[in-house]
Amino acid sequence: MIKREKIKDLLEYTEFNKEVTVMGWVRTFRNNQFIALNDGSCMGNVQIVVDFNNTPDELLKRITTGAAIAVQGTVVESLGKGQKIDIKASSIEILGDSDPEKFPLQPKKHSLEFLREIAHLRFRTNTFNAVFKVRHALAFAIHQFYNERGFVYMHTPVITASDAEGAGEMFKVTTLDFDHTPRTEDGKVNFQEDFFGRATNLTVSGQLEGELAAMAFGQIYTFGPTFRAENSNTTRHLAEFWMVEPEFAFADLEDNMQLAEDMLKYVIRYALTHCKEELEFLNNRLLEEEKSKPQNERSALSLLEKLNFCLDNDFERLTYTEAIAILKSSKPNQKKQFKYLIDEWGADLQSEHERYLVEKHFKKPVILTDYPADIKSFYMRQNELDGQGRKTVAAMDILFPGIGEIVGGSQREERLDKLTARMEELNISQEELWWYLDTRRFGSAPHSGFGLGFERLILFVTGMTNIRDVIAFPRFPNNAEF
Repeated sequence: MIKREKIKDLLEYTEFNKEVTVMGWVRTFRNNQFIALNDGSCMGNVQIVVDFNNTPDELLKRITTGAAIAVQGTVVESLGKGQKIDIKASSIEILGDSDPEKFPLQPKKHSLEFLREIAHLRFRTNTFNAVFKVRHALAFAIHQFYNERGFVYMHTPVITASDAEGAGEMFKVTTLDFDHTPRTEDGKVNFQEDFFGRATNLTVSGQLEGELAAMAFGQIYTFGPTFRAENSNTTRHLAEFWMVEPEFAFADLEDNMQLAEDMLKYVIRYALTHCKEELEFLNNRLLEEEKSKPQNERSALSLLEKLNFCLDNDFERLTYTEAIAILKSSKPNQKKQFKYLIDEWGADLQSEHERYLVEKHFKKPVILTDYPADIKSFYMRQNELDGQGRKTVAAMDILFPGIGEIVGGSQREERLDKLTARMEELNISQEELWWYLDTRRFGSAPHSGFGLGFERLILFVTGMTNIRDVIAFPRFPNNAEF
């Protein structure tokens, strides 16, 4: 195929009268003369000027929105506003027709709900071009951040027999015939006859396996898909989502907090530097959206201001106990404006509480530490009893404006006796996790780690409000299309 120029490069041209070939998809075709062509390399279109007097009618009729075309022509100075160059076409070839009666993405404003129904085509809109370019940049930045720091990238299994979070709600993996399911004597499904010889699920986290590797490499990270069969239809939950999970040895809670803060600032800075066009577009999109809202519902910060706000401020660090005291005496709690009122120590914080701390009280990102043991997982390191004899763990959550919790982690419990006692308390089988406990039996060391929900990060950086709009083909209850 003839070497083509990318539109991204063409739009930077200052050299006129050069012969070029460009290929892309027609966005619009006006007056049988001006084609707005986009090839996905950037958000901008290049204008193709057609000599309609010397172009066959049959060809002109096939230049429709969505059609793929190849154009040969000359770079000329544009006479139109908003563009430096045009391509004066000498030949146009239709690579793929697009029936205007059937193509659903006609040049008009479409709702995000409608675009979710045609997720296979929504990449062709400016909004989703921007969102997925930012997603790419953030993924690249995460790998670059950990690579620069000498972390080893581990691929942990997608199929697992353990539930890392102890939360249940896992997708079962089986090859058993549902019409002739083998049963044990007491009538239960006999998983010994299944493919793996035991019950298996799709993973909810690569953390436990990540810890095994950290006890040899010193510092590792995982970045892969995770799954949760939670029957939730909110704008914040997916059944399939991506997690970034570093685990590193010889590290305590302080080290953990610092790594997480450094990582978030690094990847946000990377996106601001490398996705200027996309983030400006998304910023303007949000400003337009805000205009239709009542004044009291509008964001105090624009998208770009919010991103820079996270870079310009050290994250505020405080304990769960200090946060509860602030929330208990806060106006929304006193006036019963919180949906979930805070009346006692031990309450699990909701998104409204997290956002109050970040957006109203501290006006900066917040790291909460030392949560009650009862609301956290078994593997978190147990602290000494606090002044009132309460059990807490060396956990930390990072809270961001507009989103609440974006990172959750802890120092891991490295003491075998403490870990096994906690597992007994929670009825977690030590026999099933023998391999996990071996890391505490042989050369145990202090170590820490955290999990970043990748889609939550993309929601924050793009300003999108529904998590289904930041993953290509969202999976949620009653939907596994595409």
